Amino acid sequence: MRTGPRHSPPAYRFAVMVLRPLLMSLTRRAWSGAEHLPRDRGFVAVSNHISHVDPFVFAHFLNDSGIVPHFLGKVEVFRIPLIGLVLRGADQIPVYRETGQASDAYRAAVQAVEDGKCVAIYPEGTVTREPNLWPMRGKTGAARVALETGCPVIPVAQWGAQEVLGPYSHRPSVLPRHTMHVSAGEPVDLADLHGRPVTAEVLAEATERIMVALTAQLEPLRGETAPEGRFDPRNRGITVTGRPRAVTPSERSATAKTSAASQWADDTVTDPPRGDGGDDTPGITTDDERDPA
Repeated sequence: MRTGPRHSPPAYRFAVMVLRPLLMSLTRRAWSGAEHLPRDRGFVAVSNHISHVDPFVFAHFLNDSGIVPHFLGKVEVFRIPLIGLVLRGADQIPVYRETGQASDAYRAAVQAVEDGKCVAIYPEGTVTREPNLWPMRGKTGAARVALETGCPVIPVAQWGAQEVLGPYSHRPSVLPRHTMHVSAGEPVDLADLHGRPVTAEVLAEATERIMVALTAQLEPLRGETAPEGRFDPRNRGITVTGRPRAVTPSERSATAKTSAASQWADDTVTDPPRGDGGDDTPGITTDDERDPA
C-alpha cells in the first residue's frame, strides 16, 4: 500500500509515503503467508533480528499486507525533533525505562492489542549474536502480551536484510538489489497456557514456543536446518547489547547482582540512533543485561 492502510494515522501514512518508495527501489521482495495475519482482531507479530535495516523490511511487509504495525520505542527516540513528532503521530508506543513509568509500555501494548491493533515485537531484543544469524534466546515481552490478552502470536521470519547491511556494519550494499524474503506463519500454539498463572515457568515456556515457531518459519527461507539448542550470549560471555564483545569482570558481577530483576520495558525497547554500530537504531528493539526473563 503506497501510503498505508486508509485507517492508519496521517503521520504513519506520511512515513510510508517517504520510506516505501526507497524500499521498493532498493530491494526485491519475496513475501508469503500474509493470509495468516489476523484481520478481525489485535495480535502480536514477532520477527527475527538480523540487521539494523530489517525493521524497515518487517514494517514494509506488514504495511503492504494491510496491517499497521505499532512498534515499542525508547522514549528518547520520541524526544528527537521531527522524528518524535512522526512517531507519536503514527501511534507508536514510547517506553520509559528505569522509571516509575516503565510498565506503561506493557499496558499500552496490551491496550493496543485489545483495540484490535498489531503490536510488532523482536523477541530476541537485539540483533542476534548467534554466529550464523539464527534466532537466539528470546525475551518475554511478546509472551506477556499474548498471555494477558489471549491474542494470536504470528511468527514473521525474514532473511535478506543482512545482505544490505550486515550486523554492526557501517557499509551498506544496495547494488545489485537484494531480495527480502519474508514469511508469516500460523499462530503459535499457546492455548494450554492461557488461563494459567503467569509464572516465570509459564513465560519461559511461551517464549520458547515463540522462538521455536519463528526458527521453523525461517528454515525454509534459508534452505537450512537450524542448529540444536538456543544460543544465549550470557552463557558465552558476550555482551547482550551494543556491539558484541567479551563481558568484563565488572559487568559480569553487576549482572549477577541484579539477575533477579525483570522489567517489561527491558524486554522490548527501541534505542535512539547513535551511529556507533550499536543496537541504537530507530525501530531496533534492544534488551537490558539486568533482565533475565
